[in-house]
Amino acid sequence: MNDGGQVDAGLNGTDAVLAAACLALKPSSFGGVALRTDRDETCERWLALLRGWLPARSRWSALPVHIDEERLLGGMNLAATLGSGRVIYERGVLADSLGGVVVIGTAERLPPRVAALIGLAMEQAGSDGFGLVALDGSRSEAEQLPPVLAERLALHVDLRELRPEAIHPAPLDAVAIETARSRITRIDVPHAGLQALCATAQACGVDSMRVPLLALRVARASAALAGRAQVAEADLEAAARLVIAPRARIDPGAAAEAQAQPEQALPEPASQRSGSQDSGADEKGSAGDHIADQVLAAARAAIPTQLLASLGAETTALRRSGASGRSGAMVLHGRRGRPAGVRAGKPRMGARLNLLATLRCAAPWQRLRRAQQAQHAARVLVRVDDLRVTHFRQRSETATIFVLDASGSSALHRLAEIKGAVEVLLAECYVRRDQVAVISFRSKGAELLLPPTRSLVRAKRLLAGMPGGGATPLASGIDAARELAEQLRRRGLTPSLVLLTDGQANVGRDGSTGRERAQLDALRAAKLLGACQFKMLLIDTSPRPQAAARSLAESMRCRYLPLPYADARTLASAVRSAQ
Repeated sequence: MNDGGQVDAGLNGTDAVLAAACLALKPSSFGGVALRTDRDETCERWLALLRGWLPARSRWSALPVHIDEERLLGGMNLAATLGSGRVIYERGVLADSLGGVVVIGTAERLPPRVAALIGLAMEQAGSDGFGLVALDGSRSEAEQLPPVLAERLALHVDLRELRPEAIHPAPLDAVAIETARSRITRIDVPHAGLQALCATAQACGVDSMRVPLLALRVARASAALAGRAQVAEADLEAAARLVIAPRARIDPGAAAEAQAQPEQALPEPASQRSGSQDSGADEKGSAGDHIADQVLAAARAAIPTQLLASLGAETTALRRSGASGRSGAMVLHGRRGRPAGVRAGKPRMGARLNLLATLRCAAPWQRLRRAQQAQHAARVLVRVDDLRVTHFRQRSETATIFVLDASGSSALHRLAEIKGAVEVLLAECYVRRDQVAVISFRSKGAELLLPPTRSLVRAKRLLAGMPGGGATPLASGIDAARELAEQLRRRGLTPSLVLLTDGQANVGRDGSTGRERAQLDALRAAKLLGACQFKMLLIDTSPRPQAAARSLAESMRCRYLPLPYADARTLASAVRSAQ
């Protein structure tokens, strides 16, 4: 506590030392520790403390962030295999570190695939595995540990506000650590303590079942280090500070206040019953509630003030960032993009030969092949079956097709707003480097006014001079949009369609007039377009929502959006929300 009687937010030096002592008991039981630090001296002192408390023969390994998968997990030693003519395997860093500790510097930069492999190795190794010390030196909250690792590391310690002098081992020493290591499995945990940890995790918005289990292990370790035979309230509070509080997603104080009112409205069963047994049950219940309140208060006090104030804002920002943006579909490519695996094949039609994968396939057969071809002078005998090529994956370009109803009814009501909305959307497509196309239908048929292009100036000039008026050949407009979208898909693009119409067709596919026949043709064309499964949106541009436009959207299997009395900005916003 500080001079004003307030509990300081965040962890102190005692908690940091306790985290090192818990991890030293058995690193694999706790998964490891996420160490947030920007002071080299404090971090080195903490690591030295941990290393001194580990068992004598425990391995201590450093893992580079950009380590390759072969060195990480082990496998065939390609150079030794090719040199000796027989398969030689080598162990990976993780296999050599079983029973010890693996330290990863700048772990926030760990590639997702490598992080996933480490997490899988931790799961498979179980209690005989290794502990992980992930050093997080990020300067902002945007850079964080990969979630697959952060969830498996029981202890989260922030050393940024601690000076090196705060990391001192007293009263713990190597003898106390060894004594606690031998008695930790015999520590008893009261039922009220289990309930308190689960309630605290729920109040902090932690939805992982792994977290209360890890907190329970830390509480038992704290009791063993203190020489207690049973987990006490202080041990539960330490577990809440080290395990639950760093993972908080909501303010636990606000959650407790929200639940207080319903609890007061419930009738108390004790007022309807009497006897010594009920009184005892009430006393146990009040004691359990007291423990839960204390543990929750400890968790809330361990959350830094600035983080506590920004929990709600961060959640909102993440939701917004996750909902924004648009990109094409992921497609396989033979020559460019991100590597997406290796397959057997010949390096033809632009495919790239993967030399290492080819040599790995050929290496185990070298002794047999040399025996069969003794006269061959080649050092490495490679056959066609050994050839491997790399697959690449990249996002395809997107193309937005605007299908505009420029007939008399739409021209009378909304053509000006439609032009303005399309101009706004075209500008955004230009920023994203998407291709855009414009199809207009009026009078007797549909016309491709703007072929797929990225030219914003050309698109605006075309829209400004686009005429309006005449009949509504809706079926022809839908057919033209489908044909163009299929062409773009065959070219490797990801098409999306935005149809702006009031749904009132009066010209059929063959050019004949008649509203009933025209509506039937439009529905048939819409069903064909819906079967193509493009990303589509139909905007009803009539002053009042029309049943014909809604039926058309159902046939197209797309979203229907009525926008009466909307301006250009509203139309553009509606299209953005639907894409």
